[in-house]
Amino acid sequence: MAAAAEAQRVTRSTCPYCGVGCGVLIASQGNRITGVQGDPDHPANRGRLCSKGSTLAHTAEATLAQHTRLLQPLHRPQRGAPTQPLGWNAALDLAAQRLADTVNRHGADAVGVYVSGQLLTEDYYVFNKLVKGLLGTNHIDTNSRLCMSSAVAGYKATLGADAPPACYDDVAHAHTLFIAGSNTAWAHPVLFRRVEDARAARPDLKLIVVDPRRTDTAAQADLHLALQPGTDVALFHGLLHILLWEGWVDHAYIAAHTTGFDALKALVRDFTPDHVASTCGLNKSDLFTAARWFAGVDGGTTRWPTLSLYCQGLNQSTSGTDKNTALINLHLATGQIGRPGAGPFSLTGQPNAMGGREVGGLANLLSAHRDLSNPTHRAEVEALWGLDRVGRQVPHQPGRTAVDLFQAAADGEVKALWIACTNPAQSLPDQNTVRRALERAEFVVVQEAFATTATTAYADLLLPATTWGEKDGTVTNSERCISRVRPAVQPPSVSPSATTTAAPTADPDTAPRHDWLIATQVAQRLQALLRPHEPNLFPYDTPESVWNEHRESTRGRDLDITGLSYDLLERSGPQQWPLPEGQAPGWSGQARLYADGRFPTPDGKARFTAPAYRPVAEPRVARYPFALTTGRLRDQWHGMSRTGTIGRLFGHVPEPVLNMHPQDLSRRGLTEGQLVRVSSVRGGVVVPVQSSDQVGLGQLFMAMHWGSEVLGGQDAEGRPLNGVNALTTPATCPTSRQPEFKHAAVRIDKVDLPWTLVAMAWLPPEQAHTARRQLAERLHHHGYAVCVPFGREHTGVLFRTASAQPATAEELQWLENLLGLQAPDTLRYRDARNGQHRAVRFFPPNASGPSPEAAAERPLAAVLLAGDTRSAAWIQPLLQQRQPAGTLGRALLQATATSPTPSATAGRSAQVCACLNVSQDAITQRLATCTGDDGQRLQQLQAALACGTQCGSCVPTLKTLIRQTPIPPTPTGAPLAI
Repeated sequence: MAAAAEAQRVTRSTCPYCGVGCGVLIASQGNRITGVQGDPDHPANRGRLCSKGSTLAHTAEATLAQHTRLLQPLHRPQRGAPTQPLGWNAALDLAAQRLADTVNRHGADAVGVYVSGQLLTEDYYVFNKLVKGLLGTNHIDTNSRLCMSSAVAGYKATLGADAPPACYDDVAHAHTLFIAGSNTAWAHPVLFRRVEDARAARPDLKLIVVDPRRTDTAAQADLHLALQPGTDVALFHGLLHILLWEGWVDHAYIAAHTTGFDALKALVRDFTPDHVASTCGLNKSDLFTAARWFAGVDGGTTRWPTLSLYCQGLNQSTSGTDKNTALINLHLATGQIGRPGAGPFSLTGQPNAMGGREVGGLANLLSAHRDLSNPTHRAEVEALWGLDRVGRQVPHQPGRTAVDLFQAAADGEVKALWIACTNPAQSLPDQNTVRRALERAEFVVVQEAFATTATTAYADLLLPATTWGEKDGTVTNSERCISRVRPAVQPPSVSPSATTTAAPTADPDTAPRHDWLIATQVAQRLQALLRPHEPNLFPYDTPESVWNEHRESTRGRDLDITGLSYDLLERSGPQQWPLPEGQAPGWSGQARLYADGRFPTPDGKARFTAPAYRPVAEPRVARYPFALTTGRLRDQWHGMSRTGTIGRLFGHVPEPVLNMHPQDLSRRGLTEGQLVRVSSVRGGVVVPVQSSDQVGLGQLFMAMHWGSEVLGGQDAEGRPLNGVNALTTPATCPTSRQPEFKHAAVRIDKVDLPWTLVAMAWLPPEQAHTARRQLAERLHHHGYAVCVPFGREHTGVLFRTASAQPATAEELQWLENLLGLQAPDTLRYRDARNGQHRAVRFFPPNASGPSPEAAAERPLAAVLLAGDTRSAAWIQPLLQQRQPAGTLGRALLQATATSPTPSATAGRSAQVCACLNVSQDAITQRLATCTGDDGQRLQQLQAALACGTQCGSCVPTLKTLIRQTPIPPTPTGAPLAI
């Protein structure tokens, strides 16, 4: 009752997911987050949120935190042993002593620090200073290396600085939108709402999408250039060839504001339309259309503006920098930059990858966009940090980048790893090497908010960090807009009872701490051990004190924010950089850059580059004939440490699958849902195959999120399979060092795993989380296994396996006990000789009593099907949709793919609307009655089902279904819909 009496509070903060940087309003009561909604005053989203952001409050539930959060420091006395709790002082002392010992024995370069684009700018700054200023090594890198480093290198090579020149408002001003290598509709949904708004306001706006897959974004395009994977540079050179041939370049702009065009002009001479069409697998006529629209020459004497939006399809490549510069070349050649609606605009993947770039949190950078290779830049940072006063320097040799850092640890060169707010045992390519690195390193510190990531299993020391709703600091989004992240609640502590529904009060000696504070407290101890006579490098007591030092580091730089302060952010809201001292918020040089044609290069001119076209690092060969690409799902985020905790975000794509073209499926003799082994030269994964016309012939797609936390299995020698990134290549771009996630050569083989098991149950939340944790530990006991949550208002767990041999009776009994199938009223069928085992349990009769009617209405509470699991096709939707099943009785124990009665569902179609749980079948059935044009049919559909009226993430899919569903015939004599 005390909690109910506490006042409701609303806290302004920022979403922790993608780089759009949406503002959120967090509702809280006491120390519990009770709700979240979009901030209508935030310039990035104006109140909108996507399916992930709108469910943030569900990920902060107290019961969930007790089972998924890392809530106290933990120490593993020896590898493979259980962890033991520590107080904070002991944990910080241990971290400092072991790191100092490594430095004393092997040198500073034997320590590697790997951080995250989800850290706040203040967190990043302290880590960067700790490594480069205190330890004296540059071996700090970030998972932003996997995300934005090619965009950084591309901007610097052409425009002179890592500064995206456009802003979100440019979407409304563009006449052509050129989206390359980005499924914006899924990866940046709130930004795509702006695209939809712009097209509705101006139907003549052209949308070009460059992507090998027919994604939801590509399905909305006026022109989809479905090029072959990795051929983007050839395409962009070919478009420039056409621009030159047709006289569509802006010679005056080139002469006044650029250098290097002659070399590029000579290079693209060979990229004729015929050559490019053949190389890229495109129609020649589409190349001419794309070039004309990009140039904006249909606008008469004034060029219509073109805005490019691009992301990982360009970045995650061994030609990533070249792809970025080749696209920027098109903007410079046509003068499509520096004015409303025009410019190259990279979309940041993570919430604060931009902030990490600002503080120099990459192995080759220093604070405020300074370069390690520049002695003047190093001297400026040395003076800022006071290193010059004690005769020390920032090392000039660039540090090891993400992939190289873990390779060095696997080779024994890096002895200690400190990993913060990221999960390399899921997200880095070539997982066998990554895990070998974690095993070989002498000391591994994992600083993390979640206890359930794959990397935590390798940690010698676990340091619990705060997370969304608890953190305090700043982030910078894709359009250079700095927002405050504010705490709504205090971090939780370990509860004396896992069944409590109230968030426990934080214990300062064990509760999670802010990342900047953890890094500061370790740094202070390290300085006492390694450099006791030097002035204190880490005098910080608040995040603002860290930020103020970062602000000073930007003085006179391209990202100058000396006119900004925490107070100004509190009073006036988010602000874009640059904002130098003396300038008021909203000054004319802020929203979009280079309007005056001046660039931050020595001569003030932008630079054309002339990159040669290079194919993918790992071409398809006879033994590995398929091209695998990875990418995002609409409702999941990265390794799913947060989104993977709630069942409602699994409604759209409920389990891991491999997408394959229908013709390839047929040619290989495969059927929908059949298990296959996908193998590259590095490793493999076992996964069901799914027919999809979104991928081209010879191409495959698998979501980047499916790691070993949810997807398990064994190879032929019984070794564990490590998720999708066991397949991906560690080959990197030579300039940006970003790995090529977008292409790996793989093969497909059928697997012989005849004994299958499907188990699912509705459980109380605390039991469901316990069951998932225990089931996850058994994912590698089978040839194939997956464990995922499901449900919306209730909590469900699904466990699916396939094996060469049946499970033992003991294993089945353990599973029944875990899922609540041990009750006396459980119905069972056993045939041990043939490996058949089935058990079902209903929910108890309702309060009206054990009448026949009440018994008939009972839904299924838990099911275990083992051996022949064909009946899962109709039993699974029965349970998950909580449909009445009491009359089916022992028919549920039959091994048949056909439901015993017409009332038993044959299965629900895929979910389209996550907010309101609307299925594809419901939508197509309703569309069969909707008339008029596409816009009118969408309005009628939304009026009837409300799908797409909440977060809007499903609107692109709705539009695709509208185009695919025939308009019902108009009755004879009836007026046409207007």
